[in-house]
Amino acid sequence: MKNWPWILLFHALFLQLAAYIVRPAAAYRALELGVDPAYLGLIAASFAVVPLFVAVLVGRATDAGKDPAVLGIGALLMVAAGAGLILWSSSLWLLLLWNVVLGLGHLMSVIGQQSRIARGNARKLDTQFGLYTFAGSAGQAIGPLLIVLFGGGQVVPNTTALFTAYTVSCALMMSLTVFLVRRRPGVGPKSTPPPKKLKSAFVETTPQTRRQLFGAMAVSMMVLAAVDLIAVYLPALGVERGIPAAAIGILLTVRALATMASRLYLGRLVARVDRSELIAASTALSALALGALAAPLPVVAMGAVLVVAGIALGIGQPLTMTVISLAAPSGTSGTWLALRLSANRFGQSGIPAAVGFVAAAAGVAGVFGTTAGALAVVSVASWLGLRRGRT
Repeated sequence: MKNWPWILLFHALFLQLAAYIVRPAAAYRALELGVDPAYLGLIAASFAVVPLFVAVLVGRATDAGKDPAVLGIGALLMVAAGAGLILWSSSLWLLLLWNVVLGLGHLMSVIGQQSRIARGNARKLDTQFGLYTFAGSAGQAIGPLLIVLFGGGQVVPNTTALFTAYTVSCALMMSLTVFLVRRRPGVGPKSTPPPKKLKSAFVETTPQTRRQLFGAMAVSMMVLAAVDLIAVYLPALGVERGIPAAAIGILLTVRALATMASRLYLGRLVARVDRSELIAASTALSALALGALAAPLPVVAMGAVLVVAGIALGIGQPLTMTVISLAAPSGTSGTWLALRLSANRFGQSGIPAAVGFVAAAAGVAGVFGTTAGALAVVSVASWLGLRRGRT
């Protein structure tokens, strides 16, 4: 069926819409419960800790053609997490528990989606991953607007309403999953390469290719961690500086809209600029933008900085997916994409927990300064890895 890509794009939209409703909402609920901002990093980390260890297993399942089951279970877990957040989220420990569940569901859904795209036309991967991440960015843009709707002029919005909106988005995604699992990418069963042993994913890659793959993973890990930290710590920055929740919701939406704009014509951009140089330059620019957020800027200036951050952060993710899909040996793309997501989850678990100590010592602004420094280091290191890994 020709309509399956559109089903997948809307599936991605509702998935990211759900995620970008619940991540700030969980942070606000923790603050509502009186949790110290230094512990907000634990909420971000709990989302990533289980996926860190199971991502490769999920990737192997998609390489074996089991992506329908992966997508179905992922959707069910996210709906279950929504019910838990609405009914049982009266303590930090319960927030951590439900974030673990939704993190696993989110991982399974993302791997199922990306594995299907990776089996498409190699010459169109930049465009296809660009459209896929564009759809996800649309969800990221809509999600924070609900903070405006349920927050108004309050510093802390109605978190129960936000959790309900998250659950509705997950239910819509689950309904699309029913149609998505009936469709197979490509023109027939040959579009799915036969699965190979896990060892093949490493043995069949040259040292140059491995440098390219791991360079892409390093960028992906740090960029996604930076996006997560914005989602979690911008609300905390708003509380610290007395910025209304509605303004924070608008700022988060501005960042997401800028990311959408950067991805819409990504294929054309790559046709003019070398992919590895574009990845490195965008990561460096995002470092400058996040560093600026550490300064005591007015809200309008914060919006301008987040436009730059959104554009820069939006470029790296889809391009790293393309790098990995093209470089991975045949029959192992799902495994390598899962390894990329495992690296992402490592960044999402380790980096927020680490910067939580920075927040305790230097305030929330110090989180953005520290993240900017890490992005700058990764920009240089990954540029070397990607350039040397090209064949």
